[in-house]
Amino acid sequence: MVQSCLRPRLVVLDGHTTNPGDLSWGPLQALGELTVHQRTPRGLVAERIADAEVVLTNKTRLDAELLSAAPRLRGIAVLATGHDVVDGAAARRRGLPVCNVPEYGTVSVAQAVFALLLELTNHTGSLAAAVRQGRWSACPDFCFWEEPLLELAGLTFGVVGHGRIGAAVARIARAFGMEVLSHRRHPQPGDVDLDTLLAGSDVVSLHCPLTPQTLALIDADRLARMRPGALLLNTSRGALVEENALLEALRSGHLGGAGLDVLGVEPPAVDHPLLHAPRCLITPHVAWASRAARRRLIDATAANVAALLAGSPIHVVNPG
Repeated sequence: MVQSCLRPRLVVLDGHTTNPGDLSWGPLQALGELTVHQRTPRGLVAERIADAEVVLTNKTRLDAELLSAAPRLRGIAVLATGHDVVDGAAARRRGLPVCNVPEYGTVSVAQAVFALLLELTNHTGSLAAAVRQGRWSACPDFCFWEEPLLELAGLTFGVVGHGRIGAAVARIARAFGMEVLSHRRHPQPGDVDLDTLLAGSDVVSLHCPLTPQTLALIDADRLARMRPGALLLNTSRGALVEENALLEALRSGHLGGAGLDVLGVEPPAVDHPLLHAPRCLITPHVAWASRAARRRLIDATAANVAALLAGSPIHVVNPG
């Protein structure tokens, strides 16, 4: 019993989306006394992390005020790649490393990008629904379609943010026979500036972290620079796109469509205008959430926590 009490206390604030019950928390349980909360409203965060040595969070925000409520804290492990939910500067002032998981979702997110794109171009889901409704059976011809079917080969695919996921997406685009343009924060040979990419791409896919520099990166002006009929994909962070401007670009017909896995506020209000916008597909932030990806996420997070407890943290996003 004494040995158990000496084990470091690990607290997961919002474990449900990472592991709704189909995976094991075993890799983390092996490292300390693990408490998993399915969800934590802000009013309970301070109480739940008061004695924690490592706090694990996916989307529960940790600001300077909340961090001050955890005097025993040794570090924070983010159960995600994006880490904007944690005030990294406030943690750094406390000497607390914030560690993320940079690679777990690459394959799953890249797959989701093309699931959205293929629905926008082939309309498989909507056509299958029409068949179930009996509309093929009532058709005088052997086939029918209601929206243009778009071939990807020969089109240009623009990747905004050419990191691990962006690179994986670019490889798939090339396999479809598409030309690829890339833009990234630190340009490499062959990259183009953002305006050139927007003007030259038939499909634009966003793969940027959310930072003060990328907030509303795709605004009304940049949407206007996109090719008429172009498609916009966002599987990164909703706030990269100015949503009212996107709505207008869809309503006006300037954009051919949008495929979004993320919105600025999640979950959205029932009257969010993009939920009913023309040619706009929205999935509920699930590009990352395949079982295989979530298993990798837990394993990688356990490695982060083990390194943090050993005094040699890895994947630190707020170096001091």
